[in-house]
Amino acid sequence: MLKTLSAPFRMAFRFPLVQFALVVFLILLLQAADDKSISGRIFAGLDRLVEDTIELVATVFTVKSFTRSWLTFGLMIAYVYLACWLILSLCGIGARKLVDLAGRHNLFWSRNAIAKERGIDAYRAWLPLETIRPAHVSQRAWEEEFAWPPDNRPPYPPLGQRVLRATLSYAAAVAIILILLQVFTPFPVLSWLASVIAR
Repeated sequence: MLKTLSAPFRMAFRFPLVQFALVVFLILLLQAADDKSISGRIFAGLDRLVEDTIELVATVFTVKSFTRSWLTFGLMIAYVYLACWLILSLCGIGARKLVDLAGRHNLFWSRNAIAKERGIDAYRAWLPLETIRPAHVSQRAWEEEFAWPPDNRPPYPPLGQRVLRATLSYAAAVAIILILLQVFTPFPVLSWLASVIAR
């Protein structure tokens, strides 16, 4: 029921322009707060973080007034957006844990509703795999092979292995881009990075 009632709001919040407007409104709200209040201290910390980042960027290339104003604007929005995303992600994880707890202990007689909703989601996720199952392969064998192996372990690598693989692939992609920029463009990016690390 809550998911149905909140669906229009979730659709609106997924729209990038609405997210941008909310982030700008939040920045203006923090800036207008009294310096001694919690909101004022949060804005002071955000302002200090943006200034430190601009000083770090200034060690790589020259930052003049026009660039500084755009960096201040962009970095402030990026940091607030990142903080909001992190807070909402943590709230989402907490809400899912609470729903799991409510379903496990049948709080407010909600187990059947939660199980039905998750069963519908699981069926929708299973359908694309089921449509390519050959007729001579039984559904049980197909499920054990590709969906949930018989030893009750998920059919994907552990989280640490997935994070390590993603980190290495992103690092390799960034390294290739930096090398291509160094070799084929007039921007000596690797030289800049070496000078920043040397400082």
